[in-house]
Amino acid sequence: MHKQNREAFIEKMGPGGVAIFASNPPARWNHDTEYIYRPDPNFYYLTGFEEPESICVIAPEHPKHQYVLFVRPKNKQAEIWNGKRVGIRDARRHYGADKAYPIEKFDEKIGEYLQNAERLYYTLGSNEDVDSEMLARFTRAVKSKVRGGKGIDTLVDPSPILSEMRLIKNETELERMRMATEITVAGHVAAMKAVRPGLYEYQLESLVESTFRMNGAGGAAFPTIVASGENATTLHYTTNACEIENGNLVLLDAGAEYNRYCGDVTRTFPANGTFTEAQRDIYQIVLDAHYAIIDGIRPGVSIDEPHQKSIELLTEGMLSLGLLKKKKKIEKLIEDGAYRKFYMYRIGHMIGLDVHDVNSVREANGDYKTFQPGMIITIEPGLYVAEGTKGVPSKYLGIGVRIEDDILVTESGNENLTSGVPKEIDEVEALIHGER
Repeated sequence: MHKQNREAFIEKMGPGGVAIFASNPPARWNHDTEYIYRPDPNFYYLTGFEEPESICVIAPEHPKHQYVLFVRPKNKQAEIWNGKRVGIRDARRHYGADKAYPIEKFDEKIGEYLQNAERLYYTLGSNEDVDSEMLARFTRAVKSKVRGGKGIDTLVDPSPILSEMRLIKNETELERMRMATEITVAGHVAAMKAVRPGLYEYQLESLVESTFRMNGAGGAAFPTIVASGENATTLHYTTNACEIENGNLVLLDAGAEYNRYCGDVTRTFPANGTFTEAQRDIYQIVLDAHYAIIDGIRPGVSIDEPHQKSIELLTEGMLSLGLLKKKKKIEKLIEDGAYRKFYMYRIGHMIGLDVHDVNSVREANGDYKTFQPGMIITIEPGLYVAEGTKGVPSKYLGIGVRIEDDILVTESGNENLTSGVPKEIDEVEALIHGER
């Protein structure tokens, strides 16, 4: 997969270019402990290499080495503490590099690969140390070209190229996405089976994430949200510290990461297994919108269409519930953004190596792109009625509902990768009550 990705990237570079990608630096947790390492997604997309202190050089016109890795060398003492390193030899053998060097030799060797280049492809901002080196070399190269007429004179951010490439998943990526979403489904189902009043939010969080790990995931793809009661009206609530009370809805937003690819699902369900009438009212509006939006996703449709549809359907629902007043026509309410009081975000996001993937969804002229087979988008309509909101029926205060699935665009329409988590009211209630 990674070799194919590099070849496709080289085709888009054009002549005279050299690309350099640096791994993320490790992030410190406390005095002498680091967070579990996660490679830069673009770096990983092109290399498959997952160690820190590594740099990839892609030099298509170099006579011998078109793909070069700079990596940490073997070190027995360091490996006692932090595990085995790939090392120089296996960087070539297992990762396909034409040449590999110790990372310490980057400054010494990089000039060989830049000497005949005209454009440097490099993304600033991911690794400060490498940023400094690249900016210094670029500055010197520009001055040198002014004097000698030869050398680099253009710095290009490769992110837009890779954003475009990552928008369409290849077969290997789809296999990983299917595993990530399958494991995500298992975590959600486990939580719905286990939920009951008296549990704490963090207990469901622990169950979900342990289910991910037990099923082969690397871990959670993002901080798990377990929001009970009014907490569900905070979109990114991650404290997960409250006791789940009888009568609460629980909003669970969680996803597994499998081989660096991410799932992302949200379900909202009653802690005691039975929706109240008010909860049903809001839930059914969100669910109906969810189905209708997904039904319209197919190749050739504008990527903006699901969001516009969500605004229309949810605004109609807000009117029917009395959350919005019928003082204006629905078109005017939408134009004024009245819905944003209860629905504050876009309908979804692309997903892949990042949960909120970096893909550009607009053309160069600003128009939205259209859906193409191989794209994966989340669809997550919701309604959130915070306590203290004025002018709404009191029975709806403190209710937050979101329903989210991961949707793969196919040749003939779409496939819901996460449909295995129940969302129909009777199915949700039956699962919680142990009846399915």
